[in-house]
Amino acid sequence: MTDFKKILLVRFSSVGDIVLASPVIRVLRKKFPTAQIDFVTRTEYAELVRYNQNLNYTFEFDAETAFAGLKSLKRRLREERYDLILDLHNSLRSRYLRSVRGAEILTIDKRMYERTMLVKFKKHLYKEVVSVADRYIEPLAKFGIENDGKGLELHIPDEVLFGVSGKIVPLELNRFEKVLGICPFAKHFTKRWPLERFAETAIKFINTYDGKVLIFGGPNDTEANGQLVATIADATPEEYVTSLVGKFSLLESAAAMEYCDAILTNDSGLMHVAAAMKKKIVAIFGSTVREFGFFPVADQASILETDYLPCRPCSHIGLGECPEQHFRCMDVITSDQAVNSIAQLLSST
Repeated sequence: MTDFKKILLVRFSSVGDIVLASPVIRVLRKKFPTAQIDFVTRTEYAELVRYNQNLNYTFEFDAETAFAGLKSLKRRLREERYDLILDLHNSLRSRYLRSVRGAEILTIDKRMYERTMLVKFKKHLYKEVVSVADRYIEPLAKFGIENDGKGLELHIPDEVLFGVSGKIVPLELNRFEKVLGICPFAKHFTKRWPLERFAETAIKFINTYDGKVLIFGGPNDTEANGQLVATIADATPEEYVTSLVGKFSLLESAAAMEYCDAILTNDSGLMHVAAAMKKKIVAIFGSTVREFGFFPVADQASILETDYLPCRPCSHIGLGECPEQHFRCMDVITSDQAVNSIAQLLSST
């Protein structure tokens, strides 16, 4: 078998895709323990791999620099003389970067034909449901490499863990019987369970478990978050809900999830972060389906979805509005269903 000395992985975005790449990084390091293994990603996601102990270096691409930045990055990569490049993105940008001499190029099978047939014509041609984490490893089978079954992982430096701990301690979480983390936001409308359902679930959880609710999200979610927090706080004592939205980085959010007994989330990047932190997960799927490969890679996870609708799935990444104008895929999922799923996970060992 070829003994590769320099290996490059390319995945520009987004949060979930990059977290799902953690197993392939790990199994590559096990197979080639002395190799130089580097990773290319966009600057805003670099913290997800920057501290990974199985990597030697993380190249960051600033998307705002457009082609000039991409061209400069390619010059740097050409100097490294990689002998294996694994393109996990397989986009125009990644194809440009990987076009260097002397390297063996491997790409992933995105199941684009099956995906298109399912979304556009509702023809189910998938032979099996395969996680994207496994799809990333498939091209390496020719080298005898397979998934080790250890799941997703995030490498969080001690300074981040200590910093988050210092912010969590004042919340006195030990006063509460259970702690629920909720991730109620997503980039696209059709992947968002209505905020009022998240609020209903949070209130029922608090009343059932004398529980605490932590809300996770990014800086772009602060406006909607204010509405959510106000709704929960109006029905419960103020100290029972704390918003971390826009206050923590991705790795800090991951570290804070350690304090949660379960996570309730949309089909979003933070769902995969929760899986990497080995959390019990209740995920809510609307316009997307697990056949696309983005289901939570976790030992204890439950997916709530409306699988009888003929219009599902309407997109593999989500849309700005419901094409049918009824949004039944999300609207028919109730807070009682979510609470019951959370209860089942909390009662399991």
